[in-house]
Amino acid sequence: QVQLVESGGGLVQPGGSLRLSCAASGISFSAYIMGWYRQVPGKPRELVARISRSGITSYVNSVRGRFTISRDNARNTLYLQMNSLKSDDTAVYYCNADPGPAATQYWGQGTQVTVSS
Repeated sequence: QVQLVESGGGLVQPGGSLRLSCAASGISFSAYIMGWYRQVPGKPRELVARISRSGITSYVNSVRGRFTISRDNARNTLYLQMNSLKSDDTAVYYCNADPGPAATQYWGQGTQVTVSS
C-alpha cells in the first residue's frame, strides 16, 4: 500500500519559515520524481517545486529563491524548506510521487500552510 504522509504545516507570520516533510512508503522512493504542489479553494492545483531522481530541482517563479526542495532517499522522505513566507503562499500543500510517463502518480493527503499576522 502506497502512502505519502505530509507534515510540518501550520500558521506562520509573514516573513517566517516552515519546513514540510513527506514520508513515503510502499514505493521505491529513489525511482520517483518527487514534487510539492499547492492549492487554494477555487483554483487549480499548482506545481511549486520538483526534484528529479538525480536531485535536479525546479521551481515555480513565485517561490524561486525562497523555497528549497530536497530529498533523502535513505529515509524515503521529501522536504520543502519555505523561507520569507508571504500571504500568497497560504494553501494546502501536497506531496506528489511521479514514476514517469504512462504510470500511476501518488498524492499525499495535504497539509495546510497559513501565512498571516
